[in-house]
Amino acid sequence: MDFGVETAWSGLLTAFIGGLAWFIKSRSEEIDRVQILLNRTREEMAKEYVTKADVHADINRVIDRIEALDAKLDRLMERK
Repeated sequence: MDFGVETAWSGLLTAFIGGLAWFIKSRSEEIDRVQILLNRTREEMAKEYVTKADVHADINRVIDRIEALDAKLDRLMERK
C-alpha cells in the first residue's frame, strides 16, 4: 500500500509541476507577443504623429514667412 501512495503523490506532484510549467511558458509567450505589438505600435506612432517641438518649429517657420510677406506688402503700400 505504501507504494501506491508514493506513486499517487509523485504523479500528483508531476502533474502540478507540469501544469505550472505550462502556465509560466504560456504567460511568457504572451508577454513576448505583447512586447512585439507594443514595439510595432511605437513605430507606427512615430510614422504618423509629430512631436510638439516639431509642430512649434513648423509653425514658427510659417509665422516668420507670413511676417516677411506682411513687411513686403507694407513696403509696397507705402510706395503707392
